[in-house]
Amino acid sequence: MRSFYHFLMTYRGKKTPDDNSRLADWAFFDHNFPKQSIDYDEISNYLEWNSPFSNALVTFDDLWDIYNTTS
Repeated sequence: MRSFYHFLMTYRGKKTPDDNSRLADWAFFDHNFPKQSIDYDEISNYLEWNSPFSNALVTFDDLWDIYNTTS
């Protein structure tokens, strides 16, 4: 199973950014993001302490649902 980070990178680099691409771009530049993790709690806890924007956790939850159905 690929990591959530690997899945998230498919949302990077949109010309017109949305919350999904903003989270992906932020994770790409955050050297401490848990890039190898496939664990919801680990990533969620990291985002709770290091949230890059106000609704990043909601965005993460939405993307996590997609991640679980495609992985």
